[in-house]
Amino acid sequence: MSQPDQATRSRPAERASSDPLSSDAGRISVSQSVVSKIAGVACREISGVHDMGTTGGRTVGAIRERIPGSSGPSVSQGVGVEVGETQAAIDLDIVVEYGISIAELGRSIQRNVKQTVERMTGLEVTEVNINVDDVYLPDEGQETPPRVS
Repeated sequence: MSQPDQATRSRPAERASSDPLSSDAGRISVSQSVVSKIAGVACREISGVHDMGTTGGRTVGAIRERIPGSSGPSVSQGVGVEVGETQAAIDLDIVVEYGISIAELGRSIQRNVKQTVERMTGLEVTEVNINVDDVYLPDEGQETPPRVS
């Protein structure tokens, strides 16, 4: 019986450094819904994001919020994710407040979402794509509703 050479043996230290979700004790998996919630909260933390979701999604969300016993607004509204074993890709649909630089806002969102998801899940975020679906224009004379939080 021959011994496997050093290159083909799995070393615990090497596996741990290359994949933070796998160890000799087992494997950690993170569901898409978990990544969606984290990304949604991280996006909403950035000043200038008024709301999230496409026009149709926001309408359905508003109706859902009015139903007695509903859980309230979904933090993952406007978030799409693809999660693999070690990587995730995230798509965000947002509504920006009028007067905000969309390019700067987008970069801030990308940075915050990427850092937060990677820190909390151990997944590598390969991309954060942002689709600006609308611009919020406050009506003069009306009190501006609070930002999404």
